[in-house]
Amino acid sequence: MVDSANAFTIDQRAALTAKLDSFDIETSTQIQIYTTTNLQGYDIVDFAQRLGEGWGVGKEGFDNGIVIVYLPKTDSTNGEVTIQTGYGIEPLIPDATCKRIIEHEMIPCFKKDSVYEGFKRAVDVCISLTKGDFKADDYGNNSIGGFWGWVLDHLVLSLVLGMVGVWIVIILVIIIIAKCTSGGGGSYYIGTSGSSSGSSHRSHSGGSHRSYGGGHFGGGGARGRW
Repeated sequence: MVDSANAFTIDQRAALTAKLDSFDIETSTQIQIYTTTNLQGYDIVDFAQRLGEGWGVGKEGFDNGIVIVYLPKTDSTNGEVTIQTGYGIEPLIPDATCKRIIEHEMIPCFKKDSVYEGFKRAVDVCISLTKGDFKADDYGNNSIGGFWGWVLDHLVLSLVLGMVGVWIVIILVIIIIAKCTSGGGGSYYIGTSGSSSGSSHRSHSGGSHRSYGGGHFGGGGARGRW
């Protein structure tokens, strides 16, 4: 991570760097955050593409790199941010999804001067998408927008399904009572069965920081202004 614009405190830089390094070690996917007050005459998208390609963000052969470049707002200029993805990341985080991440996770926080929170939320979504915790279509299709909208929609679905289950049980109980009181004399047993499933993940530990490995970029991503 390069914070040339001094957008983060020392603790915030340390927290983001630790998160990115851990994700790199666990999955080999690399996310480069770059803040600057000078794009050296380049458009921010071109700047990010050149940075990602020149530094080789991501692993060679996998092209699993993500570059996020941030230009802070000033009294005379708009703020800008872009998320650019390597070839291997584009199917997992399409251009439209990059745009949603910027509009739903980052810009609302930037407008409140919560730069770190905007980056943290965006990085969390990128990590979840690349790890397969949810798909790009799931992230985009919700009424609220953003990662938490996706979570809320799934909670609502769970509650609806739960209520349906409760009514089914009530109806069954009413049927059983009716059968018994009508002199049928039959006995009924309602059994329930459940299954539990767990997810496993491999963790890796290492004391050295991983260097960039030759990833390539081809124009995937999006930008935003505020």
